[in-house]
Amino acid sequence: MAESLLINEIFHSVQGESSYVGRPCVFVRLRGCHLRCVYCDTEYAFAEGHRMTIDETFAKVTSWPTPLVEITGGEPLLQKPVHTLMTRLCDASRTVLIETSGACDISSCDPRVIRIVDFKTPGSGECERNELANINHLTKQDEAKFVICDRADYQWARAFISEHDLTTRTAAVLLSPVHQQIAGKEIPGHDGLAPADLVAWMLEDGLDARIQLQIHKFIWTPDTRGV
Repeated sequence: MAESLLINEIFHSVQGESSYVGRPCVFVRLRGCHLRCVYCDTEYAFAEGHRMTIDETFAKVTSWPTPLVEITGGEPLLQKPVHTLMTRLCDASRTVLIETSGACDISSCDPRVIRIVDFKTPGSGECERNELANINHLTKQDEAKFVICDRADYQWARAFISEHDLTTRTAAVLLSPVHQQIAGKEIPGHDGLAPADLVAWMLEDGLDARIQLQIHKFIWTPDTRGV
């Protein structure tokens, strides 16, 4: 039987995060996640989707000429055939990013794949799920990401970055404030974090990291799917 994946959506857009922000990108969002972060903005990926073979998925992704591809979720590393897809895309001269939580083993990824590891802060509610062994697998092409809910999360991330020398170990350290709409709340029950507050803390500490603002949520409305 042909290898297949449970796909939530495949779409062509611009990269909204990471050091690749602003570049055209093809996204493959896989279905399913074993974490329940309080600020999750893709809950629809938990259960929605359909099965596609690796061949079908590869054909869809490469139907666009865009050389940058991101595999995301949900949690993409829960589906083992994702490794076959990523290797095929690398063989086809695509630059492949995978956005994954810090709760899944990243060591089995093709070494050409750029791993953006989202280490969970205390405010996420899933901090205890971080797999610390992943830190030893990070390379200078990978990126470490922290979603920041509040000052306590920032202080935790700052200490984590220093303790594990992530600035030296990775290509980029990314701090992302929980998105705050101009009016109202994007996430029920969560106020978000003002980017200016996060910037002030980083400047005060001279933190060698990069703030990211999920530009797709400013180009389109924050709840727009397929972008």
